[in-house]
Amino acid sequence: MRFRTRLMLVLLTVVIVSQLATGVAFLRATQNDVIAKGSQRLEVGANVLEQLLDARGEQLANNVAILADDFGFKSAVSTQDTDTLYSVLANHGDRAKADIVLLSGLDGRILASSHHAQNSPMPFPQLFDRASQEGEAVSVVIAEGQPYEFALLPVRAPNLIGWVGMGFLINEAVTEEINVLTGLDISVVNYRDNGEISYLASSHPEQLALELMSGRDDELIEGEYALHSQMTPDAEYLTYASQLYSDDVNQTYALLQLSRNELLGAYRSLQWQLLGIIALILLFTVLIAMWSARSMSKPLMELAKAAQRIGRGERFTELPIGSERSETGLLASTLLAMQEGIAQREATLHHQSRHDLLTDLPNRISTQEDISLLIKRGEPFTLLRLAINNFRDINDTFGYALGDHVLVTLAKRLQHFDGSESTAYRLDGDELLLLVKQSRSDFAWRTRLFTTLHHPIDLDKSPITPSLSAGETNYPDHGDSPQLLLRRADIALDMARRHRHAHQRYLEGQDEHHLRQLTLIRDLQDAVGNGELWMAYQPKVNTRNGRVDQCEALMRWRHPSLGFVPPDEFISLAEHSGSISMLSHWMLANVCAQLHAWQQRGYHLSVAVNLSASDVMDRQLAAYLASLLERYRLAPTRLSIEVTESAVMQDVDAAMATLMELNQLGLRIAIDDYGTGYSSLAQIKRLPVDELKIDKSFVLAIDSQKDDLTIVSSTIEMGHSLGLRLVAEGVENRASAELLSKLGCDYLQGYWIAKPMPADELPAWLDNFTPLSLPHPMSSLLKAFQRKP
Repeated sequence: MRFRTRLMLVLLTVVIVSQLATGVAFLRATQNDVIAKGSQRLEVGANVLEQLLDARGEQLANNVAILADDFGFKSAVSTQDTDTLYSVLANHGDRAKADIVLLSGLDGRILASSHHAQNSPMPFPQLFDRASQEGEAVSVVIAEGQPYEFALLPVRAPNLIGWVGMGFLINEAVTEEINVLTGLDISVVNYRDNGEISYLASSHPEQLALELMSGRDDELIEGEYALHSQMTPDAEYLTYASQLYSDDVNQTYALLQLSRNELLGAYRSLQWQLLGIIALILLFTVLIAMWSARSMSKPLMELAKAAQRIGRGERFTELPIGSERSETGLLASTLLAMQEGIAQREATLHHQSRHDLLTDLPNRISTQEDISLLIKRGEPFTLLRLAINNFRDINDTFGYALGDHVLVTLAKRLQHFDGSESTAYRLDGDELLLLVKQSRSDFAWRTRLFTTLHHPIDLDKSPITPSLSAGETNYPDHGDSPQLLLRRADIALDMARRHRHAHQRYLEGQDEHHLRQLTLIRDLQDAVGNGELWMAYQPKVNTRNGRVDQCEALMRWRHPSLGFVPPDEFISLAEHSGSISMLSHWMLANVCAQLHAWQQRGYHLSVAVNLSASDVMDRQLAAYLASLLERYRLAPTRLSIEVTESAVMQDVDAAMATLMELNQLGLRIAIDDYGTGYSSLAQIKRLPVDELKIDKSFVLAIDSQKDDLTIVSSTIEMGHSLGLRLVAEGVENRASAELLSKLGCDYLQGYWIAKPMPADELPAWLDNFTPLSLPHPMSSLLKAFQRKP
């Protein structure tokens, strides 16, 4: 819903609700006031009726008193002259215009009456009792179903000799008089105990008859015997019921009524006037709301459109939206200020997104954009990808803050080198890039570049000379896309660092080798699950008995598309990519399962497995091997661990902790490729080592090379002096085997004995193997060899 529509609806809702609430409250108050005034009129009419009845009763009592004091009447009462009594009562009743007269004795029986039989009981016992108690009584009575105002006084001569009474009928003449005096309709109605309602008198007889037929007034006053005023929601009259008479049988009321329609006539006129006024106000409000909504929403819509255009990148110098002091003017000025702030932030973010935060050099995104632009123009250029050698050592030695100082210094040197002909970038970590607008770099230019970069840098008053390696690619010779050129520059840099060269230009074929490595690293994750890996076993011969009781387990990988992958290749990739732990766990589980299977067939062999540097640092390795030995029910002596010198020497303390745990399990530990690393027997003796494996580079030509014989002989002698077994690998002929046996080597391993074979072929080979007959150790062999010309 649009803002203008919502604003107009809100205004209309507020006005309509407030007007309706005000109108309803006003009309209800007016109606209540009119009803209250009507009730007051009815109360006044009831007072007039009461006063009129009191006046007539007083007049009637005076007339009765005159009659009671008449001497002739007293004489007639004393003598009980009936004819005289009837004559006197009739004459006085006519003079007083009474409708009923009577005379009773002291016992209340009728002596003479205009309406009652002689000697009948008093028709008004309540009135007679009251007169007997109070001396006289004036009240409304019911005689033959008609209401009368009746006065009963004593006759004394001088003692009480009787009671004389006189009354007038409360008829239409009385109700008409009340109607004339008050303007109210009055009716006299009698209710009997049997539910019968009888009409007695009314100022409007027809109206009373209709009300009695409908039962409306009966509903108003039934059960209400006190003076009261009521009005039901659907009543046409306000009614005030004044009780005139009440006994066990009859209840007589004077009903004063006021027409509700007549009373509310002025109110209805006022109601229509008020509705008309409300309608006019609402119409006026609609017009004002539409104008207000339009005047308020128009500048806001303009501002909204301006904000959308600012969001699309358009710029405004001003927004002509009202006065600057108005809210919309303030909003417009705020929007302009926000536009400038957004532009500044966009410029800052754009710079930050394309520049390195540390060196402020353009980053990889800018690199690719700039390269793409030069390729689009077809301009030849050279990419020189630079990396700081041993940058991690700088961070570890001097701290990261000083390491950052080195990067910043080198970045500044690259920025100022060769002016407009080159542009420097920072790719990530310690890698920088120099884009040079020439087809390829020459030796003199590179010499000048490296001289500039290798200038010493002062680190905390300790100058160091940074060493960098560079990988070079040229456009268009080495690629036609930024990604390809950068990747090949990275390959060239990797080759330079690997061969410790300062510079290496990309050569054809290096990319394929790099892609092969990436493929092997990627596929190595699924090689175990796909069943591409398998274990080969190469037997070892015990020189003391010529038998085979040990094997070395060697991992093999047949790639589905690349074929056989040499172990040296994929093991190295696994170590660098973090997959070696997965391969080692698979290998150990596979070897233990194979040992268990051979054991079930009666082949009790011991198998040596090779572990990497990361395996030796794994503190969970011992627990894992213990679980495997328990699962396959293998004795610890059935498994030996081979680790290289370089793996142990990376972290001697961590390697020692792991190897000690393995030794405590009962596993044999062997140092593989001994003699090719940087360790010594003094270092190795600290480790729980059981065997030394002499590297095959010393064994292959031992029968012809005097130096190799010297090295191998001294190694065997020193190893035995430390209580270690010696294993020679790379035994390629019988002469070497016999010579090693004479030198005291404990185990021989090589192609002359057997090549590595699958696990299922080894049992058959063992069955067909004939123990070798080898000479016993001879201590004089070396001296004899040394005397040869």
